[in-house]
Amino acid sequence: MLKIMLSMIFCSLAAFASSSASTTQIPDLTMTWIGFASLIIFVIGYYFVAAEEKYHIDKAKPALFIGTFIFILIAIYYALNDLNMDLVHTQAQHLILEIAEIFFFLFVAMTYIESLIHMNVFDRLKYNLVSKGFTYRKLFWATGFIAFFLSPIADNLTTALILSTVLITIEKDRRDFLVPGAINIVVAANAGGAWSPFGDITTLMAWTAKKGAFSDFLFLFPAAIVGYLITAFLLSRFVPNEVPVFDATKEKRPELGDGAKTIMGLGIFTIVCAVISHQVLHLPAMWGMMFGLALLKVYSYGLNRKYGKDHFNIFDSIAKIENNTLLFFFGILAAVGGLYFLGWLGLAAIVYDPSVLGPTWSNIGVGFLSAIVDNIPVMSAVLKASPDMGLEQWMLVTLTAGIGGSMISFGSAAGVGVMGKLHGIYTFGSHMKYAWTIVLGYFASIGVWYLQYQVLGIGH
Repeated sequence: MLKIMLSMIFCSLAAFASSSASTTQIPDLTMTWIGFASLIIFVIGYYFVAAEEKYHIDKAKPALFIGTFIFILIAIYYALNDLNMDLVHTQAQHLILEIAEIFFFLFVAMTYIESLIHMNVFDRLKYNLVSKGFTYRKLFWATGFIAFFLSPIADNLTTALILSTVLITIEKDRRDFLVPGAINIVVAANAGGAWSPFGDITTLMAWTAKKGAFSDFLFLFPAAIVGYLITAFLLSRFVPNEVPVFDATKEKRPELGDGAKTIMGLGIFTIVCAVISHQVLHLPAMWGMMFGLALLKVYSYGLNRKYGKDHFNIFDSIAKIENNTLLFFFGILAAVGGLYFLGWLGLAAIVYDPSVLGPTWSNIGVGFLSAIVDNIPVMSAVLKASPDMGLEQWMLVTLTAGIGGSMISFGSAAGVGVMGKLHGIYTFGSHMKYAWTIVLGYFASIGVWYLQYQVLGIGH
């Protein structure tokens, strides 16, 4: 219920704003039946997204429904009232383009991850960790650091899913290891994703919206890692310093598939292509990613010729992509785009006015809102509202939206994913027991940002 109320409060901020943020061509429909109906549909739909585990309904279903239905209702309203239908068509086209850029970017990234899974790259990682004879505490730090540095490349959700599988492989019963370890992975994945355009959907959204160059996001590294290290240090105090049982006679060392190292190299080259496409060639970042996918397809053809068609099938990797994540992303951004088109979100920049909260406090608040509502719709709303801010403030909201979701278990995709992997162990209640460590890390990250950008002037 709290989640619903805050969603409504966030969306309703626009009702008290002036209409200066909207273009004169698009009518403000917030106080009409279509405005209220769309807002109610969004709130109800988002309730089912948030209550995914309660109703056992995939979050993509309500998200896709509200995203498509809201725009259909808007088109019907325009037709009934003889309004300019070209506005609906243009808005839908712009929204499709915006979503497609990120949709195909994630599509390629997920394909590479599934290809590496097929090649046993992550199974080898699991084996190497559990076979070293590390204590639970050392494994806690190892999985955390891997999550922090893997997330900027593989994205926070994929990283969290992979490493939570590692946790449950190491130990299935010790909650005093599993719960802090799960929180550690979620925090590390979200913090690692905050300083890379590839690490989180929110940073990817900010980058593709041209709120900063690729290198600008890298300046968030000090704030991200300091906040993570403080949380991890506090959490590690609760982890047992014992060695888990490992039977080398029963565990066989996984062998990497032929071509695995080349696919890893192609993945890195694909990221370079995406950066060059966006920063140098002024093409969408997904153009470079799709070129990387083409290279992977060509390489898979060579592997099939050499080792047989069953060795590596690129289409098998594509088939294993989590399409529900992509469809959720499409639906939620379409819904937020609809609310913006009606006038609800485009005026929310009022809270950024210095006479209200101002950009710094508003952006700090975004982190807490992200934990409750989810960072994707919150970041989408901020980008749609597009308040007049400098680069340092756009970097702050990218940081807070990315790491703020860690404060509650379901506040980020990484947290939701780990809850699914460690069902009944990593829960809302078990997370909140240690939430104070995450809040301290959150404010430490903001402190580093303030020192770096506002005091020292580094990163402008």
